[in-house]
Amino acid sequence: MKFNTNKYLVIGASGKTGSRVYQKLHDLGLDVQGASRNGEIHFDWQAPETWARALLGVDAVYLTYYPDLAMPQAPDDIAKFCALAKIKGVKHITLLSGRGEPAAQVCEEIVQTSDLSNTIVRASWFNQNFSEGMFHNFIVAGTIELPVGAVGEPFVDVDDICDVVVASLLDERHNGKLYEVTGPELLSFAQLADIFSKVLQTPISFVEVSLSDFVATLRDQKVDSHVIDMLTYLFTEVLDGRNAYAVDGVEQALGRSAKTFEQFVIANQNHFGRGSHV
Repeated sequence: MKFNTNKYLVIGASGKTGSRVYQKLHDLGLDVQGASRNGEIHFDWQAPETWARALLGVDAVYLTYYPDLAMPQAPDDIAKFCALAKIKGVKHITLLSGRGEPAAQVCEEIVQTSDLSNTIVRASWFNQNFSEGMFHNFIVAGTIELPVGAVGEPFVDVDDICDVVVASLLDERHNGKLYEVTGPELLSFAQLADIFSKVLQTPISFVEVSLSDFVATLRDQKVDSHVIDMLTYLFTEVLDGRNAYAVDGVEQALGRSAKTFEQFVIANQNHFGRGSHV
């Protein structure tokens, strides 16, 4: 059953998931607006005075938080946003959350108890961190250098996440659901390097580095301090084995299997300086 929804708002419309959700809704001919710090609708989590205008006339929201729901200020921001959304007449919120992050789950509970229709999409690490994100340069350079050992992670394709999000915005059957979305297989970063090597037909290696060296490199690259804090949290706490299992949230929501990491690499060879076919 479809929602009786007229206007959609995508917060974080310039991000990996937000840009895709926006485009999918736009391609369906729906009334959708994108909000970000530099988007068509100005929205800044650090400037609450920008929130009300973004919500004007909006019925459903795809909510992402920058840089991550694990940040200390996130619960207060999410609570204030949900209260404002309710006042402005928003009917539904779909929240993108992080898997295995207790701080993020506090934010989930805030949305779930907001008296708004809601769906939680709790995602594992993105495949697209390697094609569009900060790990891309590792593949170009031929070496993945991260402060992590042999722990596995069921990396998920962003397109799968976005298909779940769009479904939740269009069909009220997803109301009240929490979908934990992962890829279908558990992979270490060394195994990811092997997949890249196989598909791209060029050697890609994995090297474990110390956290201090990793942080020093990020600082040399002028990475935002909030992003460095987030990555430090993820590598020291979240990527400790607590998420070392795959679940079927994509199939629960969509009735199909999630994409494999190898399928992702094959489909995105152009991002790594290779052709579109093996």
